Amino acid sequence: MGNLEQAMKDNIKIIFVCSPLSGDIAENIRKATEYCRTVSDLGYIPIAPHVYFTQFLDDEVFEDREWGLRMGLELLERCDEIWVFGNTISEGMWNELNYASESEIKIMFKEGM
Repeated sequence: MGNLEQAMKDNIKIIFVCSPLSGDIAENIRKATEYCRTVSDLGYIPIAPHVYFTQFLDDEVFEDREWGLRMGLELLERCDEIWVFGNTISEGMWNELNYASESEIKIMFKEGM
């Protein structure tokens, strides 16, 4: 059996990457991309809406930000765990963490990663 076939039989965890976007957006997206690579290297599927959604939504536009946050929570609902990266908890991250807690999604703080 090939690696792809084995992977299809295994249940790979989906990890929501929770890290800041606001502030230095370009630098925070770069860091989130690195966090995704870390999650992937550990054998999990990373989900980082703030990396993807910023390709077509503008975080500075209220309606875009609100829609992005809503879509992010929809994705979070489908994840096995949420991993928190970085030293700062932004407003958006607080919303994600509260949602995860209410939904009984496992929360992991990844310091030093």
